[in-house]
Amino acid sequence: MLKIKLSQNIPNPLQLNIECMPGELHALVGPSGSGKTTALRTIAGLNHAESGKIECDGELWFEANDVSGITTSLSPAERSCGFLFQQYALFPHLTALENVCIPLYNSVANLAERKAQAQQWLDRMGIGELAERMPNQLSGGQQQRVALARALARSPKILLLDEPFSAVDAPTRQGLYKTLAELRKNLNIPILLVTHDLREADLLADRITVIDQGVGLQTAPPQVLFEKPRNSRVAELVGISNMFEGVFNAGKLTWNESSRVFNVADKGKIPPNTAVAWVIPAGGLSLHAAPSSETIEATVEQISTLGQVAVIQLRTLEGSHAILWEASAAEVKRLALEVGKISYVQIDGNKIHIMPLRPINDPRRFTN
Repeated sequence: MLKIKLSQNIPNPLQLNIECMPGELHALVGPSGSGKTTALRTIAGLNHAESGKIECDGELWFEANDVSGITTSLSPAERSCGFLFQQYALFPHLTALENVCIPLYNSVANLAERKAQAQQWLDRMGIGELAERMPNQLSGGQQQRVALARALARSPKILLLDEPFSAVDAPTRQGLYKTLAELRKNLNIPILLVTHDLREADLLADRITVIDQGVGLQTAPPQVLFEKPRNSRVAELVGISNMFEGVFNAGKLTWNESSRVFNVADKGKIPPNTAVAWVIPAGGLSLHAAPSSETIEATVEQISTLGQVAVIQLRTLEGSHAILWEASAAEVKRLALEVGKISYVQIDGNKIHIMPLRPINDPRRFTN
C-alpha cells in the first residue's frame, strides 16, 4: 500500500492525503498547474515537501514536520519507484534494449542477464522484435512501451504515470490501455496516474483525486465523484453541466429565480436556510412532449447531433436556467424536438445532490 500525506507552501503549494492499494489505479486530475505532477515528483523523491509522510509497502520513504524538519528522506534511487514521464525521456544514443537495461545496472551485474531481463520486458510490452532499434526509429506508441518497460524493469513497488497517453493517437492509446490493464493484474502494485482527461480517468481508475491549486479536494470512485461532488468547485472541475444554485431548508430545495421546490433527502449536514449548489445527473433528467405537474417548461435552444447521440440545450421559461440533456437521435425524433419549440423537463428530486456553495477564492471549499 502507498500512503501519502504531504504539506508544503513553496515553491509549489501542495496539500494531499491519499492512499493507493496494491493493484489499484488511482488517478490525479485537475487543471494545468494544479500540482498533479508535483505530487508524483514528491513521491519519487525529486521534490521535497515541508511536512508530511510517504510510506510504501510498510517502508518509510519520507517524513518531516514543522518542528524537526525532515527526519527521513530516501533518495530517488533508494525509493522502489517506476516513473513514466510524459515525454518518455529515452536516451537517444541507446537502443531500446539498452534503455531498458539502465535500471538493472545496480541489481544485475552480469551483462547477458541484464539483456535477457530487458528483452523479457520488451516482449511483455509486445515490442520484443524492436530491441535493436534507436528511439528515433520508433513510433510514439513504441517509444512509450520502451519507457514503460524501463520503468518496470527494476520491479518497483509503485508505478507513477505522468500523462502517459497524451502524445499518442486514439488507436495507439486504446492498445496502451489494454497493456496497462494486463499489467495491473500481474504486477499487483499501486499505480498513480496523472491525467487531464476525465474520460480516461473514468475508464481506467478505481478512485480519482481532484486537485486544485495544490489541494486534494475530493477522493472517490468515478461514479461517486461525477454524481456526488463534494462542493461546487469539484463539480466545476469534473465538468458537470447541470449545476445550479438554491436555498436548502429541512429537506426542501428552492431553485433560485424559480418557484420550483424539490424534496431532497436531508442528511442533517447543512444548516437551515443555507445557500447551496446542486447538481442533477443525467439519470435524473427526462424530457416529455406534454406538460404535467412534475414538469418545467423550457425552450429548445440548440440541438447538436453527433452520430447517434444528440446534445440538447434548453432554457427554462421561469428563471432562464440553461439545462443540457443527452439522448439518442431516435429519442429526439420521437419527441419531435425542434429549436425554438417548448419542451417539458422533469427533474427527479431523489437524484439531486446538494453541496456547499464555495466561491473559487474561499479556502473553505477545500475541506467542506
